[in-house]
Amino acid sequence: INYRNSLITGMFSFDANLAEASRPYSDDEDALNEVEVNGNWTPQEKALHEARLKAKAKRRLRKSSSRNSTSESFSESGDVPGGDPHSPKGKVNTNDRKSRAGKGRGLPKKGGAGGKGVWGAAGMVYEDEEPDARDPNYDESSQGDTVYATVVPEVDEKELEKMVNPIVQEYFEHGDTKEVEMLLKELNLGPHKYEFSSLAVSLSLEGKASHRELTSRLLSDLSGKLMSQSDMARAFDKMLKELPDLILDTPEAPQMLGQFIARAIADHVLPMSFLDCYKGKVDCEYARVALDRAAVLLTMKREMVRLDNVWGVGGGLRPVKHLVKEMNLLLKEYLVSGDVSEAERCLRDLEVPHFHHELVYEAVVMVLESKGDTASHMMIKLLQSFWKTGLITVDQMNRGFQRVYDELPEISLDVPHAHSIMETFVDLCYQESVITKQLRDACPSSENATGKLPETG
Repeated sequence: INYRNSLITGMFSFDANLAEASRPYSDDEDALNEVEVNGNWTPQEKALHEARLKAKAKRRLRKSSSRNSTSESFSESGDVPGGDPHSPKGKVNTNDRKSRAGKGRGLPKKGGAGGKGVWGAAGMVYEDEEPDARDPNYDESSQGDTVYATVVPEVDEKELEKMVNPIVQEYFEHGDTKEVEMLLKELNLGPHKYEFSSLAVSLSLEGKASHRELTSRLLSDLSGKLMSQSDMARAFDKMLKELPDLILDTPEAPQMLGQFIARAIADHVLPMSFLDCYKGKVDCEYARVALDRAAVLLTMKREMVRLDNVWGVGGGLRPVKHLVKEMNLLLKEYLVSGDVSEAERCLRDLEVPHFHHELVYEAVVMVLESKGDTASHMMIKLLQSFWKTGLITVDQMNRGFQRVYDELPEISLDVPHAHSIMETFVDLCYQESVITKQLRDACPSSENATGKLPETG
């Protein structure tokens, strides 16, 4: 009986414990009473009860912290909370910009200026910004009038000589300084522009006297436009330093450079104090020769030498009387020396291919006025050499003989046997292939004093 009573008492106490565990605890006082009533718990029941107490304590701590933060945000902002009252417990409106981290004052992130699709805080005014050409969305056509500028790359020092040489060589042919100036303006020479003057002078040293005259004129025309006096001084200073190399190709380079310097100073291309800068400071022997040559030319009286003719007058710029005198002197020296190559060199140096008919005319007249056959054979040898080398063209040869044919009656007044000498000389020239058969047949005889080349249709 006692055993049955104790069993029934234990079953009722177990049911009471289950009922108490399922009922929500309101406060700490109920938990204490429960511990006092159910002091005789099994270990499993005790462990379950402790776990429930811990979970309940955590819920109370979470509710108290949330309640404190909400009260602080209400007290500072005074706004109505943005949560939906009909939403489930713990749910927050997803469109609310307040922080959901459980910390802070509950204000919107970045003051309401951040987030997707947001252009900034309310009332913010943006200033106009300059368009950036590096922006991927940059539209060049929408920026108004666009001005395009041609950018010419600077000429490299290594490529300068390749670009300048053709310009100078063509200038030696046409002699137009304005065209050279236009071509140089199209090039971006940069800090190497002074080297154009030194290259032009170097090329003229290897050329003719007429080329050196053209170079002096070019330097004078470019001075003050594209080249300053300091640029010219720098160019001639470079030339003085390069004289040991220049004399290998041009032994007369020191004297010629001295003439260039004197002419440049006279034309105000170089400053008057250019020579004074080198007094007692030059160690190179060739540079001293060039500077001394320039100083001598500048100190000479004007009646003795004119620096604007320091190179002479080249080519077709020479007076006709001067050219006739030069050709007469050339032929007389040839008759004395018999050197065909020297006569050819002198004729080329005159640079008047359009006036070679004068040489033919003077040579034939000398044959008519000479005594004996020596002059005749020597002139045939000279004309034959000029004909074979192409120095005298067929047009110039025909024109020279035709002039003698036309003036033969007047020559006969001084030389009575001019017609017979002329016929013999023309036959010998034809046999040596100096003249054509047509030119030989046009030679006037003593009966027919007038000789004309037959006109060709």
